[in-house]
Amino acid sequence: MRGEWGLGELFCLARGLGCTLGLRLGSGRGATDRGAHIWLCYDALVHFEGPFVYLSLVGNVANSDGLIASLWKEYGKADARWVYFDPTIVSVEILTVALDVSLALFLIYAIVKEKYYRHFLQITLCVCEMYGCWMTFLPEWLTRSPNLNTSNWLYCWLYLFFFFFFFFNGVWVLIPGLLLWQSWVELKKMHPKETSSVKKFQWTFKTINTII
Repeated sequence: MRGEWGLGELFCLARGLGCTLGLRLGSGRGATDRGAHIWLCYDALVHFEGPFVYLSLVGNVANSDGLIASLWKEYGKADARWVYFDPTIVSVEILTVALDVSLALFLIYAIVKEKYYRHFLQITLCVCEMYGCWMTFLPEWLTRSPNLNTSNWLYCWLYLFFFFFFFFNGVWVLIPGLLLWQSWVELKKMHPKETSSVKKFQWTFKTINTII
């Protein structure tokens, strides 16, 4: 249970730091942007899968020692893919470490500086995070979950459902979904309502001139 407690402590620390940094960066801004800052700071801090990717590429977690290895070994009691090399999981985590963290940091900068590319980065990051959740769970479910320990209620409901899917990965579906909706609303505001009618009028006028 030592690994489980250590994992929980790390996530709680990341949440605290994320809230502190997010509120500081988002001071003076609207509630939506402050919430986005908190989420993005937490998102950037909590993705410590780099050591997991390294351990998986040079061998596997099962044959490794140290704090990080012990954390993944504890969760590996519920999902063996995190202990023995699984190409889908490692591929998703490489994408997470290399792309998602960088996008989160650039997006924080774009929001603070009110850059024009803010929503491009926001949409890209949200799609990457939702895709990562999809590829983490769906292939396993389609193959009837051979790597998941569903026979033990503790591992099935606490580790897999609540601790990993609902509590951690669930928010990576809910919050990116909300941010995608925000981007949709903001981009819609930037597009003048008169544009379509004006273009239609110009097209009609040109057509008439051509006929005449």
